[in-house]
Amino acid sequence: MLQQQTQVVQKEKQQFSMNLARTESEVREAQKLRYKVFAEEMGAKMPGQEERIDQDRYDRYCDHLLVRDTDTNEVVGTYRILSPDQAKKAGGYYSEGEFDLSRLDNLRSSMVEVGRSCVHPDYRGGGVITLLWAGMAQYMVKNKYEYLIGCASISMADGGHNAANIYNKVKLDSMSPLEWRVFPNCALPVDALDDQAEVFLPPLVKGYLRLGAYVCGDPAWDPDFNTADLLVLLPMSRLNKRYARHFLGQ
Repeated sequence: MLQQQTQVVQKEKQQFSMNLARTESEVREAQKLRYKVFAEEMGAKMPGQEERIDQDRYDRYCDHLLVRDTDTNEVVGTYRILSPDQAKKAGGYYSEGEFDLSRLDNLRSSMVEVGRSCVHPDYRGGGVITLLWAGMAQYMVKNKYEYLIGCASISMADGGHNAANIYNKVKLDSMSPLEWRVFPNCALPVDALDDQAEVFLPPLVKGYLRLGAYVCGDPAWDPDFNTADLLVLLPMSRLNKRYARHFLGQ
């Protein structure tokens, strides 16, 4: 587990601290931020509307990475992390609700899943997401995990055209080896939606690819969040050396 210590960076006269949630109340802070971003901003359909939180059955099995504004103590960024042992207790990974991961079975003992990444809309200048990436990388290294997976989401607000265009672009250079391919349970009809327009690559997708992640197959459609999700896989051996030096001092 990531050591429970605070790290501080200064970005545009703002200071942020990063640590793992230690209490239920801290987890609740992350869930409130997730609700603000996913439900209020993006229009996702989710339970917990009365309490204004985003909560599902995986939360209690996950570690929750938090970034705070040290001036206000508000949680302004979060990532949740599901370790291999906790995934067993949960009955599998969250992404197995969207994809058949059978070809990744031999990686499970060292495969961590990350998800629910979000940053408060007032704090998207770069410092917060940098700390989230750094915390995630440190978690992997400290626990000697070798593989990281996650669903990289693309908005379907335009009907899915941008998502289809993105997939057809990234598959040219970033597809995983065949033995690591996954298969969506509810596939996005990529061929029907591709209109060959210029693509807008969401920051999270762009970030994964810059780190060295593979895209493991066709996108899935998530109707609750109205997103197209790409399953990405990052072997730590492929972590971009420049980012490794930045995040880990290597």
